[in-house]
Amino acid sequence: MKFFFLGLTACLLAACSTSSETHIKQTELLSLLNSAQPSPLIIDVRSSAEYNAGHIPQAQHISFWKSFSTDALNNRDKQEQVILYCEHGPRAGIAKLAYSMAGFKNIRYVQGHMTAWRSAGLPIKKQ
Repeated sequence: MKFFFLGLTACLLAACSTSSETHIKQTELLSLLNSAQPSPLIIDVRSSAEYNAGHIPQAQHISFWKSFSTDALNNRDKQEQVILYCEHGPRAGIAKLAYSMAGFKNIRYVQGHMTAWRSAGLPIKKQ
């Protein structure tokens, strides 16, 4: 049992990695959203109330808890770029584990998550 928890801890730490390959800068994401290229799949894993109060334009809401449901993931191209974010990072880090286990290969986080996006004065869409 001790090894299970050690393994789980290692997975969670890996999911919350801060390497540059796993993060996309806010300005880079904004450029992608404004370009003619197809936008990546942007997923807000926060609660419905948080999402409705303001989210990154074009973001889909799949709450943290629904990230673990295969229904939310079944019909997606596993090769497409997925960009996750929450308010500060922990929920997105754990959700990344669910998306990885579902077969997604190209998963990144918004650098600084919604807190940094909002602080930078970038566009926010409200429901």
